[in-house]
Amino acid sequence: MNNKKILLIEDNSDVRENTAEILELANYNVVTAPDGKEGVEIARHEKPDLIICDIMMPGLDGYGVLHLISKDSALAMVPFIFLTAKAERSDMRKGMDLGADDYITKPFDKTELLNAVESRIRKSDLLHKEYGKDIEGLGTFISDVAGGTALKRFLEGKRVNHYRKKESIYLEGNYPSGMYYVTSGKIKIFKTHEYGKELITDLLKEGDFFGYTALLEENPYNESAEALEDSEVTFIPKEEFQGLLFGNPAVTKNFLKILTKGVLDKQELLLKLAYSSVRKRTAEALILLQDKYKQDDDAHFEMAIAREDLANIVGTATESLIRTLSDFKEEKLVEIRDGKIRVLDADKLRKLKA
Repeated sequence: MNNKKILLIEDNSDVRENTAEILELANYNVVTAPDGKEGVEIARHEKPDLIICDIMMPGLDGYGVLHLISKDSALAMVPFIFLTAKAERSDMRKGMDLGADDYITKPFDKTELLNAVESRIRKSDLLHKEYGKDIEGLGTFISDVAGGTALKRFLEGKRVNHYRKKESIYLEGNYPSGMYYVTSGKIKIFKTHEYGKELITDLLKEGDFFGYTALLEENPYNESAEALEDSEVTFIPKEEFQGLLFGNPAVTKNFLKILTKGVLDKQELLLKLAYSSVRKRTAEALILLQDKYKQDDDAHFEMAIAREDLANIVGTATESLIRTLSDFKEEKLVEIRDGKIRVLDADKLRKLKA
């Protein structure tokens, strides 16, 4: 039997029995309720994967059921389909405003019912899938929820800006008018001390979004963005970003996870700067670069990065960084040639204690 459980709330016994039979023949596990009050109680007890509910019922009607379901944190994300004999636009609008996912107008045929159910359950499964709680997870999420070409369509027609190495994308203190997507290249996000000292707080690569935190807060940027190498960056206007974010509750939820992850990462960075040695922080910076930019087919990771930039990731003076790299070279942990740093022993760098 299908492990998907459907709750059917319908006061008309003939419609309830016929609809349940169609769903059971399609191998769904169906539980039924003859009225709204009992339906809410069963929903709380059974935790269904989808709810189908009639609108016009005595006592607690379908709108009341949806209202109570949406206030229950354990049920709020369960797909909700209304059954209605009324097809007036005002009724449909009211249901959608309350959070209904779909409508089926009675009388309906078997195919119409099953297509609606399958579509909503499939989409629900995607929304419950675990995505990386970082900027990479967002792209995967958009593609999965809206289809494989959704991300491409979202970016289509947007302005692509070309930045040379060390060219600024935006500066701390400026007001945002949109967000950004790395089409190609590498980007650094950094904060600047009042005396001009930099601290790199994030590194970005192709497929990453950035610049959205200030947009959400409607505040000036509290960090700056600059190209680490020649890069292409797609600009996404504020209005389109807000349409994506606020037009789908699941996208909003995913963005909150991303923002939470970003705060935790920054807290961890500050702890390491406060308590780890320069040697340990340099090893961690090299591993960070490798984890972010290493290609699957590379035997060893190598990257040309300005020593000043690497020092700004580590949070130390450039001279101290260069001395530490020399020590790593002597210990055969890295190789340095033509300005490029090659990681020779990532395991030892990861396990470095001091």
